[in-house]
Order: sequence, then structure tokens, then C-alpha cells
Amino acid sequence: MVKRRVHVAAAAIIREDGHVLLARRPSIVDQGGLWEFPGGKLAPYETGFEALRRELREELGIEILRAQPLIRVHHEYADKRILLDVWQVHEFEGEPFGREGQAVRWVPQSELHNYPFPEANHPILRAVCLPHEYLISDEEADDTVFLDKLERALRDEDVRLVQLRAKTLDDNAYLKRAEQALALCRRYEARLILNGDPALLDSIDADGIHLPSRSLMALKHRPIAHDKWLGASTHDPRQLEQAAAIGCDFVTFSPLRVTPSHPDTAPVGWHDFQQLVETAGMPVYALGGVTRDDIDQARAVGAQGIATIRDLWK
Repeated sequence: MVKRRVHVAAAAIIREDGHVLLARRPSIVDQGGLWEFPGGKLAPYETGFEALRRELREELGIEILRAQPLIRVHHEYADKRILLDVWQVHEFEGEPFGREGQAVRWVPQSELHNYPFPEANHPILRAVCLPHEYLISDEEADDTVFLDKLERALRDEDVRLVQLRAKTLDDNAYLKRAEQALALCRRYEARLILNGDPALLDSIDADGIHLPSRSLMALKHRPIAHDKWLGASTHDPRQLEQAAAIGCDFVTFSPLRVTPSHPDTAPVGWHDFQQLVETAGMPVYALGGVTRDDIDQARAVGAQGIATIRDLWK
């Protein structure tokens, strides 16, 4: 059976207080009663953004003023292949309400997991809850210097996802630093992701684990609970496929550009990076030679944002 293809534009409308607008599917349609991000199918010759503006006007009575690409999700159901072209709406005019009789509700990000969604929406939930900057800590020998630099970084309200990477520390020193970093991240309402063995979470109640690519490729299933974040380092399509297969929530992909630490590694460049992101099925952070100046470019090609050491750590 040839499956029909369905292209849908959807909106992640997020208020300044972090609440997300959800709409409930009518009971008489496919997957009725489930909650979703508002939007609808593209009409002939429409772009995703044109369809989004039309659908939100018709469904919610609002007019988009400013939006950015968030994520594109390809998903196969038994009877169809669906592409969700998801945009984050930053500004709009009007007060949204269900113009077609559908229920709509502003929901705190922390409560999104309590709502039943169609399966294809799950990567969107991750993208909505993740920031657009991912700070990777530098190798600092002195704990005091490390904590000072981390706190300076966290004073920036955009830095709310931190990976503790410290390959030069032994196990005990790493756990000590992780405890200190976690306390600091909690103070600033940031998430701390530990780089290394998933068993680290048995000792430190951090927010998740980031797997090096070698560890990623050795796994056959997701190594941590679903209430923790699982990230991974990827460098080629095979590693991206493995990350999806074991249920990673997000990945970094590198190197986008030539970096001082890996001068002989060929960079992927924006064009090929966009092709890889298109089929990743999860949020992807661009890593390697990128700075904050690249965030809009990264998002324009479908990435979650950028991951960096130098530009955020300094």
C-alpha cells in the first residue's frame, strides 16, 4: 500500500512566562481527544509559514507577527507519512480562542508531560522544553575558578542547559565538581547534564547524561529513565541513527566549522548540516566553531540552536 503524504504546519506558541498553547483534537477526527500544537495541512502552493499564518487566523483568531523555525519532524503512521513543519511563534496579535469549537489551553512547560499527544508530537515537546544555547564547560583544574566561570555564565538568562565535561578529573574529583555545579545550576534554574557513564546518576541527581559518541555506539537501548534528559555527541549519519534508535532526547552534531582543537577534521558546513538535521527526528545542536552570532542561522536550517564552550564559557 502506498502511504499518503501529509504536510502539516504547526505552532509552538510560548508566552514570556513559559506557558505553551495547546489545542485539543475534536473527538470525531483521527486521534481525537489528544492534545496537539495548533496548525493544519498546507494548501496547494503554500509554504509552511504561509499555512501557519492562515491556520492560526482561522483556528485561533490570532495574527502572527514574528516566528522562527523550531523543528521538522518526519513520522510514519500505519496509513500515512506525516511531515510536521513546526515554528516557534514569538509575537502575535489577538487573544487565542477555539474559533472552531476546540478546547485550547495555556500549559506550563513543566506540566506538558501530563497531556496525551499524538506520537509524532513527541520530538516537538523536547524542542519546546530545550533552550537554544547549550553550554559545554571547559577543562578547569581549579574548582573555585570553575565555579566562578560557571556562575558568570549562568547570570545570562539564555544559559539554562549546561554540560559538565571534565575529562581530566578522576572519578572522585568529577563527582565533587558535579555536586557543586548542580547546586549552582539549581540556584539559577538551569539543567545540568553530566558527560560520561549513565551510572553517574546513581550518585548525583543531575538532570541527565550526555553520551560521548563511542559510548553511544556501544548501547542497544536507552540507558537512563525517561524522566531524565539523554543527549549524545554525533559526527555522522550512522551515529544520528543510533541516537534515534536508543531514544536520545537531543544530540550535538560536529564539527560545523574547522576548530582549533580539531584542525584536521573536515567540517560539515551548513548545507550538509541541514540535510542531516532534516531526518534526525530530534533536536540537534550545531557544535564546532559556532558562536551566538550563528543561532539564527542554525535555527533557520532546522537546528535547536548552538552548543559551544568558548563563546559561552568566557
